[in-house]
Formats: sequence, structure tokens, C-alpha cells
Amino acid sequence: MTTLLRNIGELVTNDPRWGDRCGILHDAAIEWADGIVTWVGADSEVTERMNGGTEVLDALGRAVIPGFIDSHTHLAFAGERSLEFASRMAGKPYSAGGIATTVAATRAASDDELRDLLRDRVAEMRAQGTTTVEIKTGYGLTIEHEVRLAKIAREFTEYVTFLGAHVVPDEYRGNEDAYVDLVCTEMLDAVSPFVTAIDVFCEDGAFSVEQSERILAAGTERGLRTHIHAAQLGPSKSVQMAVSHGVASVDHGTFLSDADIRALAESDTVLTLLPGSDFSTGQPYPDARRLVDAGVTVALATNCNPGSSYTSSMAFCIAIAVREMGMTPTEALWAATQGGANALGSTILGNFGIGSSANVVELDAPNHIHLAYRPGVNLVRRVWS
Repeated sequence: MTTLLRNIGELVTNDPRWGDRCGILHDAAIEWADGIVTWVGADSEVTERMNGGTEVLDALGRAVIPGFIDSHTHLAFAGERSLEFASRMAGKPYSAGGIATTVAATRAASDDELRDLLRDRVAEMRAQGTTTVEIKTGYGLTIEHEVRLAKIAREFTEYVTFLGAHVVPDEYRGNEDAYVDLVCTEMLDAVSPFVTAIDVFCEDGAFSVEQSERILAAGTERGLRTHIHAAQLGPSKSVQMAVSHGVASVDHGTFLSDADIRALAESDTVLTLLPGSDFSTGQPYPDARRLVDAGVTVALATNCNPGSSYTSSMAFCIAIAVREMGMTPTEALWAATQGGANALGSTILGNFGIGSSANVVELDAPNHIHLAYRPGVNLVRRVWS
């Protein structure tokens, strides 16, 4: 079936053929069939597109954007850590250690319980305009549990990332290299059929730069895209190591040196900023203005997880990026759509080019600026995907 959405006050296409990389059109229309964009243009031209088999919808002058691409989440978990959040707000610094609490709860949950939790979280995201979500494993940390998390996550998205290297589980404390060996061999072999990428948390309390490099190399050998949690808690050599490795994205990047920024700007690696984490942990916000001006490709994602960023709202992350990180509303929207698609390696997501996926979000607002202008308000009116 062909659908034609017309009378769009502002259409953000992220298609450079309309002038710049955001490709914003006014008084526009968009057509799609079988989930694929087939036409974009001026509303005055729609009559020649209409026929008896076309469903015609009216946006009534509202804004339309590509669906958000949340390229970094940890949705496959059970339990919650609100007391840990309250403790941080009272002054206790964030550390990676709380992950063990979620590992225990997740291991104890049944497949059906995890499936129901994931279904609800994905639905919550879709209601707020997220049409594509990446889901990491990482709360199992045994072969059996990492495989089951990957299998369940695959029921909800094609973008599943293996994060066996989240933290070292309690049973391997004092024998960390043996756990790295397990991640790089048996665990990776078992989970590979169900994932598209591999990630590692490179930080004090998690994995060293040398251990992380081994894990990334093992993923590359098996044809997986590579990502890394890096420079979240302090400066690190991890960013330049990751860029030299050719990772698809460096995620967090709260503490970046001038050399890190140059390396990112001169590479194809996306820097995925996670402002919800900095909000929730009390870390300083990255200077996104500096990054964008330096030529770094920036994405925004929620990092939705129970410990350091329990939000499912990409619009909330956009508002923080604009208010606290120096991005313009247009830059932040691009980072939350096309930027996320770039991190996932997709050319057909995050934009309305002809042949792209028709993940269409109508806002109850006249333009995309309202995503930052009205923080905390869900402006999503309708979603097609």
C-alpha cells in the first residue's frame, strides 16, 4: 500500500540533495510504499502522486522527522537501582561496580520475564519517536546468559551488540585475564550468530586498554562491527586505540584530549554522546560544540540502563545537548537520527532519501526546535515504521 503524508509544515529529511545535510523542507509531502520512501517534495506537487490506491494523510502543518535511532542501549535487564541513583545525588561518585547488582537480577529472571520487560521498553521508546534501537547484552556475563540475552534482544531489533566485556563478574575477580580469554573465545563463538557487533567497557573498574584491544580484535576477526565505551570516567588512551582499530563508534567521550578529538575528526568513527548518563551520574557534559566544530561526527543516544541513565527519551537527550552541550536544535536532531544510523552502519535509516526506510514521526509541533524548546514533553503524535 502507498501512503502519502501531505501538508507538512516542516519536513526534516537529512537528505543533502535538498541543500545541506539536514535537508529541511517547508510546505512539503512524503510518500512511501511497503516501508520504503518513494517520493519527497513540495505539497503543491502531490496531486500528480495521488490515485485510487494511495492512502492520503494530512499533517495539518505539523513537523515531520525521521524516527530517532537510539544506537546505544542496555535494555536487556531485570531489576532497578533507584537507591544507587539517590546515593549519587547525595554525593557518592559513580563507579562501574553497580553493574553486578543488575547482573544478579538479570540472571535470576526467566526468559519470559525478560521478554516482557524488553517489549514494554521498546514500546515506550516507540511512543516517544524511536523507531530503531540497538540493544546490548552484558548483564549475563556467562556463556549461557549472554546467549539468551542476545536471542531475546534479537526478537526486538536486528542491531544486537555483544557486551560480555561489561565488567568482570564476581566469580573471576583476581583472574581477570582468564575472563577476557573466555570473552574472546568460547563466549564470543557462542553468541556471534545472534549479534551484529561487539562492545567493551574500557574504564577503571572494568577493562584495560590492552584487554579492550584484544576483545575488539576478536570481534573484528569474526566479522562484527566494533564499539567501545571510552573516556567516560576520566582521560584514557582508549579513544586513540579504538580509532586506530577502526571502531564504528566511541561512546561516552566525556573526557577527551585535543589528540583524541583530532583522531576522531580524521576518521570515520562516530562519537556517540550519552547526555542522559552525564545527567544521572553528575559527570561534566562533553563540549559538543567543540566536537562538531572540529569535524567530529556526533551521534546522540540514551544509554538506557538501570544504573547510569534510566531514560528512554531521545528528545530529553536532545534537550540536554542543546542546553548544556552547545549543539543547535538542528545539529542535535541530526545526531539523534542520521548520526545514530551512521554509528550502526546504515545508509537507509535516519533519513528520507528515496529508497530509505520509511520510519516517519509526526510531531505535535510546527518545527523540530520544539524538541528542545519543550523539554520533558512527549511531542510525538503519530509514528509509522
